[in-house]
Amino acid sequence: MVEIAPSMLAADASRLGDECQRVADAGAHRVHWDVMDGVFVPNLTFGPDVVAACRSLVDLHFEAHLMVVKPDELAPRYIEAGCDTVLIHSETCPHLHRSLAAIAEAGARCGVVLNPHTPASSISEVMAMVDEVLVMTVNPGFGGQRYIASIESKIAAVRKMIDGSGRSIDLEVDGGITAATATAAVGAGANVLVAGSAVFGHRDGPAVAIKELASSV
Repeated sequence: MVEIAPSMLAADASRLGDECQRVADAGAHRVHWDVMDGVFVPNLTFGPDVVAACRSLVDLHFEAHLMVVKPDELAPRYIEAGCDTVLIHSETCPHLHRSLAAIAEAGARCGVVLNPHTPASSISEVMAMVDEVLVMTVNPGFGGQRYIASIESKIAAVRKMIDGSGRSIDLEVDGGITAATATAAVGAGANVLVAGSAVFGHRDGPAVAIKELASSV
């Protein structure tokens, strides 16, 4: 089953709790928190206190995508805030094994993220540890960007690595995901779709948007 994970980056920031409830009622499977530190990427977004304030409002899987230069310092705070999965960028982790192990030891699912330029082979040595791989289909930092179709070959390469591992590992894609691009991303091997503008910016609302995403695959 393909899961839909609305990105809170595109939600109404003045009513994030209500927005979480809205996507839960609309049939979302997860809530995706794009955490940006203003250093690794230009934007500055959700702190752990914001996530914690929304945690009790919905019974959905929370995942924190840490686009930050110091993931080892921040990951524990997002786990304490109620995140079930913490995703960290391979590009920011000189000791990726250690960083992933710390997340798992703190009781959360651990995941690794690849920027568009980062090859799939760079995470081959941690496939035995991860619960999820997130392949960026845009350069991180801003919502509403255009999907990079050439990344599909990397999605397929990661899917091959997952299948070869013999483990149950989610393959998530993030960036420019719409009903028009989801088909190719899933066809390449993704099973979790992060969608921000396509969900919160849909003229008929999140329920219709999530239904369209699901039906497109």
